[in-house]
Amino acid sequence: MISYIVKRILLAIPTLLGITLITFLLVKNIPGDPSSALVGERTSPEVIERNRIRFGLDQPVLIQYCKFLRNISFLKIPTIEKLKVGDISIPWISIFKRPYLGRSYFTGQPIGRMILDKLPNTIRLALGAMLIAIIFGLALGILSAVYPGTIWDRLASFLAIGGISIPVFWAGLILILIFSYYLGWFPASGMGGGALIFLVLPAVTLGSRSAAYLARITRAGMLEVSGEDYITTARAKGLSRNRVIFRHVFRNALIPIVTLAGLDFGSYLNGAVLTETIFSWDGVGRLAMNAILQRDYPVIIGCVMLGAMVFIAANIVVDISYAFIDPRIKFNKT
Repeated sequence: MISYIVKRILLAIPTLLGITLITFLLVKNIPGDPSSALVGERTSPEVIERNRIRFGLDQPVLIQYCKFLRNISFLKIPTIEKLKVGDISIPWISIFKRPYLGRSYFTGQPIGRMILDKLPNTIRLALGAMLIAIIFGLALGILSAVYPGTIWDRLASFLAIGGISIPVFWAGLILILIFSYYLGWFPASGMGGGALIFLVLPAVTLGSRSAAYLARITRAGMLEVSGEDYITTARAKGLSRNRVIFRHVFRNALIPIVTLAGLDFGSYLNGAVLTETIFSWDGVGRLAMNAILQRDYPVIIGCVMLGAMVFIAANIVVDISYAFIDPRIKFNKT
């Protein structure tokens, strides 16, 4: 198990480097110039050119990319300093003082610090959305699988297909119109200092699509498992219906469900750009959107790298969970 995890982490390093290269080349092709966006288009060309030189935008793209890699703090050698605790000096690694992933063109703040300031808000939103997706998605999927061909199956399938088909931004606007404007039950935007009521509409908007996919995957997986011989044997032994459904059918259909849930959670932590923008949620997604509008290249690349690392970590965790779900799965040591 440990060797498998180490191997996956080592393989993630070239993946991250490839993602940084592709992202760097893409953001360089975004229309606009951060040096002119910083001071305004009516500023004299001399000021704009000085900003270009200060940011290094006048140099070839390859040189800019190499400097970007050099400026990533975890590629630098950390220094050893003394941390005083009372009268005792303890040596510690000062890697936390370094400007992670460079600095923003507009604020001058370390990008790592900017992301870490927004990440707790995105985690709250992701946990709320995943809770809604799991509860409603599994409930609809199990209901459809247990009662196939009935009115409950048709109703659950209708809700699932609707959730998949409706765009996230449109669903968010409809929820604001109904539950905030007409009914006045929930606030339309903002975070309200962390109040739970401000989390409801963004979490429902973000989790509804995942709930729809989970419902379809759960239904298909459970119906496929229900036709296996060991399920027929379990029923022939006289096991209760609930035990057959949840211990045998549902458990053996968990692998695709866990895969989808894990990847969806990774996408939530990556920052739900549309949801956070619509509801003015101060998270990583909104940070990325503002960086795109401002042509703040280092912040864009930092947010993309965070998303890549989260997706890689989510894939590793999901693969490891397979061994606990299905004891027949073993990891090859080679």
